[in-house]
Amino acid sequence: MKEVILIRFGEIFLKGKNYFYFENTLYKNIVWRLKNFNLKVVRTEGRFIVSDFSPNQKEEIIDAIKHIFGIVSISIAYEIDSKVEAIYQIMKEITLDNTTFKVEVNRADKKFPMNSMELARELGHLLLEQNPTISVDVHNPKKVVHVDIRQNGKTYIFYDKIECLGGMPVGTAGESMLLLSGGIDSPVAGFLMAKRGLKINAIHFHSYPYTSEQAKQKVIDLANIIKKYTGDINLYIVPFTKIQEEIHKKCDDEYMVTIVRRFMMDIAERVAKTNNCNSLITGENLAQVASQTVEGITSTNKMAKDLVIFRPLIAFDKVEISKIAEKIGTYDTSILPYEDCCSVFLPKKPVTHPKLDRVEKNEKELDRELLIKEAIDNIEILHIR
Repeated sequence: MKEVILIRFGEIFLKGKNYFYFENTLYKNIVWRLKNFNLKVVRTEGRFIVSDFSPNQKEEIIDAIKHIFGIVSISIAYEIDSKVEAIYQIMKEITLDNTTFKVEVNRADKKFPMNSMELARELGHLLLEQNPTISVDVHNPKKVVHVDIRQNGKTYIFYDKIECLGGMPVGTAGESMLLLSGGIDSPVAGFLMAKRGLKINAIHFHSYPYTSEQAKQKVIDLANIIKKYTGDINLYIVPFTKIQEEIHKKCDDEYMVTIVRRFMMDIAERVAKTNNCNSLITGENLAQVASQTVEGITSTNKMAKDLVIFRPLIAFDKVEISKIAEKIGTYDTSILPYEDCCSVFLPKKPVTHPKLDRVEKNEKELDRELLIKEAIDNIEILHIR
């Protein structure tokens, strides 16, 4: 008998003929995430088993596994041979006191000589004999003894299931470029799309000296926080000062925010395509700010000519977004008082319902291609590992 960590996954089972691709990706993600620990990860039908780890590293290992998308739950379990006598013996060693319980048997190995109900009944009788102060409650027990009989010839005994993030393994949906600001929304948007299987890269627009080095560091810190969910991140920092100065100098004041957003989307798509990304992600939320009206979003959309734009927060309110940010650990960093480039040259009354013809008329005053080329040529790339 030895202690192991039993890993379960969920949605992958729905993938039919593509099942093994998703399972293989999840296996690789688990092995990669646990590479700094001395342990073994093996596959059995519908499960991964982590074994041979140092007991004093168990909590660290569990914490690492809990941050891997695609895993629905884990359990600390005892592994024994799938023999009736062996299962009976371990039941005799279980001590319960003054509680209610039930036994749940999952017989994945249909060759096992007893069916689930028969075995659960027999094991329940054994536990009652060994522990006279307990009683059976099949509806609302305080303790559940799980017996999971797998096809690998092993049975796993455990009490609790630790809920994990679920979702799809990162990398199974391709790569995406997240427009990462220093605010609350965009890190949450990246987290949610990584949960659906996207490998995340990030692009940030920095307007030094109008925005400080602390503002840039804040974004780097946010990337470092979400990488524990998303995996390694390539962060592209775009020098955006000259573009904003030119827009401020040559364009109508109330249209500045709209035009800035269109430049960002244009640059983001170009950088994404160059780096094998198949989509863009933003933290936009309908009607949250002046640029996020239907007309503002429509105007921005027109700059992404080839890639789909995911806006996972489009219908969330700020309280809902903030709760997720707190849960994933980005909130305290996001609210630090360092402004991003969207606050530079902010007009008193930005247009909320921009007219596309007027947007395009303003943009004719700018040498778009030259400005974009200069910005892209001077991108700083940071590898967040």
